[in-house]
Amino acid sequence: MHGRGWVFTPKEFLDLGTPGAIRLALLRLKRGQKIRRLAQGLYDYPRVHKTLGMLAPNPDDVASALAAKTGSRIQPSGARAANLLGLTQQVPAQLVYLTDGPAQQVMIGSQLIKLKPARPSKFPASGTRAGLALQAILAMGAEADHDFIARQLRRSLTATDKSELATLTKHAPTWSHKLIEAITREPNGQMGKSIGKR
Repeated sequence: MHGRGWVFTPKEFLDLGTPGAIRLALLRLKRGQKIRRLAQGLYDYPRVHKTLGMLAPNPDDVASALAAKTGSRIQPSGARAANLLGLTQQVPAQLVYLTDGPAQQVMIGSQLIKLKPARPSKFPASGTRAGLALQAILAMGAEADHDFIARQLRRSLTATDKSELATLTKHAPTWSHKLIEAITREPNGQMGKSIGKR
């Protein structure tokens, strides 16, 4: 049972009838304002605010629905990963997700959501908080405030996340190794000396 906010494609209902019957049922629901058509072959059961009306869908849910349509994996990349983990407050106008499936994109309001094909080695641990953290670290870059990043990620990642992130060091550039170590090492009550850069 899916609640409000669910983003989906007709593929979700292939076991319930023919494609034509499914399209007709979705059309009726759309006309009755029960669901909303976001783009061709993409719908949501919108969240509704008593004052604002229908709210925009969660972009991560949109990306997941697009990936599910082709049976693909995704991983938020760049600025979106950093935003989700609290490293930046800026929500980019273009949200990019790495995928092992085909390229796709959809405009939701003023926001472009893009699935960008990449080799599996480019997004290790896809779908996990550790994989998300690695994408965020790479997006922030070598010149970012690494002490701030370490403090933030140590707070937002669980012990399991940190353990998994430590195993992803081999997929990360050299400059990030000391930062990842600072995030994943056992807590000792102090952050210690400044991490610095390599």
